[in-house]
Amino acid sequence: MNPKNGLLIEHKARYRFASDYCQGRVLDIACGVGYGSEMLLALGEGILEIVGVDIDSQVIDYAKEHYKHPLIDFKVGNANDVDLRDRLGRFDTIVSFETVEHIEDDFRFVNNLKNLLRPEGRLIISTPFGRGRYEPCSNPYHYRQYKEEEFRELLSDFPKLSSIVKEIKELKFQSQMRSTI
Repeated sequence: MNPKNGLLIEHKARYRFASDYCQGRVLDIACGVGYGSEMLLALGEGILEIVGVDIDSQVIDYAKEHYKHPLIDFKVGNANDVDLRDRLGRFDTIVSFETVEHIEDDFRFVNNLKNLLRPEGRLIISTPFGRGRYEPCSNPYHYRQYKEEEFRELLSDFPKLSSIVKEIKELKFQSQMRSTI
């Protein structure tokens, strides 16, 4: 991984931000190669366990090899699998960064996250905003991009929906400056 990659820098910034809000049992859904799970554990306080789940067995193998820690467990799993709760249990915190737009049945995905979350749990989720869920998307790997109000509607089943918006413009600017040097 290129440490100067702008997308990587932004992704790490999301984990850094989320670390202040994670506690107890944490699920990192669509964890990829696992660096974010390790970041959460290193930066967060009150984290008892992190379970990193990804659908790709190769990235889970990589995570298990490179991010070993007794409080982190990486597993292969599908975020839309309704049996995931039976396999993993419930969580105090779930993080899901830049994932929902890649999933065809986004309402099922969000409902599954709700079922995995303990009643007073916290979901930290991000997605890129765009022209709207029914408009053509320029990214071939995305099923859709949401307008902010559509994203809020998608999450409306969460009883205590509160939003935290943190712009990372300074970080983006620094990333762009590094790439021009």
